[in-house]
Amino acid sequence: MPNTPLPPTEGVDPAFEDLDLWPVDTQLQALWQSQLAAVAAIGPALPALTRAVEAALPRLRAGGRLIYAGAGSSARISAQDGAELEPTFDWPEDKVAFLIAGGTKALTQAVENAEDDYLAGERAVADLNVGPNDILIGVAASGRTPYTIGCVEAGGKAGALTIAIAGAAESPLLKAASYPVPVLTGSEPIAGSTRMKAGTAQKIVLNLISTSLMTGLGRVWRGRMIDMRARNEKLRNRAVSMVASLAECDSESAATALKKTNYRVKSAILVAMGLSPDAVQSVLDEVNGNIRAAIVKTGLDRSSSRT
Repeated sequence: MPNTPLPPTEGVDPAFEDLDLWPVDTQLQALWQSQLAAVAAIGPALPALTRAVEAALPRLRAGGRLIYAGAGSSARISAQDGAELEPTFDWPEDKVAFLIAGGTKALTQAVENAEDDYLAGERAVADLNVGPNDILIGVAASGRTPYTIGCVEAGGKAGALTIAIAGAAESPLLKAASYPVPVLTGSEPIAGSTRMKAGTAQKIVLNLISTSLMTGLGRVWRGRMIDMRARNEKLRNRAVSMVASLAECDSESAATALKKTNYRVKSAILVAMGLSPDAVQSVLDEVNGNIRAAIVKTGLDRSSSRT
């Protein structure tokens, strides 16, 4: 069997060959610096990320789903990003999905050989009935994971918008996607341990994509997560503070508005600003949930509201 060159993420960094001999403070300093390098590697990818987000927004507005595909550490990082969308932005649970090599069991333990099954990726896309409005994000440090490539290629054939995040510029995964995002983190401090530099970069890139998407969908206003689900005391207190600040009212009025709207922050802001609780949802529906547009439409516009 011919030897194939290792992807950049699998290379050995000679600067770390004596890592096990260093005192702990030296180890930590060097590992920290490697993490900073991972963050810096994202900068050149920002134009590609911009194109991907701008292309994805219309499809999500049309009812599409956000689908993450990956194996091993990449799948776990992707699952974390997607799982946080519902509590943070009230993104519907049925509008996010995960294609994980080896199934959900692989989120907590290794499933041997699952990542090597290209056809399993194709089947997973078919089983999920992926379609033209969906956004499929494939994540793999090496860019060579057969399962993830299978997901992305099948998703593209099904008409989905496909985004790929990988650490090798000419990798098959990037070539398979409509919107390739190379994040070139290079060799790891511990060779092949892509949970480190590559994993850090993946988490940040996914944070950037999902946060920008949710902002573009009107789920962020004036730097606040106005669709946050206030499910515990800490979050209910945060909701009161947000409504009071954004609607420019006292805490008691904010709390009353929240109770009238079942603790829906966006709706409560409009109620606290003077809109009838019965009218809130229909107004938001007319403007696709955009609170800025709702404020203008209902005549609640205030110069201090920055609408």
